[in-house]
Amino acid sequence: MQFSAGLVDWLNQQTPLTVKVAKIGDRLEKGIVLVAGTNDHLSLRSDFTLHYTKEPIDYPYRPSVNVFFKSLAQYWNHKETAVLLTGMGQDGAEGMSLLRSRGWHTIAQDEKSSVVYGMPKAAVQLNAAVEVLPPEAIADRLVQRVLFK
Repeated sequence: MQFSAGLVDWLNQQTPLTVKVAKIGDRLEKGIVLVAGTNDHLSLRSDFTLHYTKEPIDYPYRPSVNVFFKSLAQYWNHKETAVLLTGMGQDGAEGMSLLRSRGWHTIAQDEKSSVVYGMPKAAVQLNAAVEVLPPEAIADRLVQRVLFK
């Protein structure tokens, strides 16, 4: 939780969007950025509320982007944009691939700008990313997709 709180504080200084630690029962809202706040996996439920789950218990990445992306693919019927940024391992690639197969626009961070090109690389190798971009271009693309949706 200490890392999440610090990240939320820093992000709130970097963006005009509101950034908060996700709490059980929160709902996804436009203009609100939610950050997982525990080592349990953040997941969307069928009633569109967020909760934390220990399952899968043996998954090496905690909290897991794959778990979150898969819950979005299962319950969120809107075609949105998913982004996978720099990180170690392969977490997020499988979930992003599932979102892409459901019609989502998917973006992975490019190798040159990544501190660790593990997670985005895995997504690219899985053909899960529609686009591979540096952070500045990801931000521009997100703004374009919001304004011209």
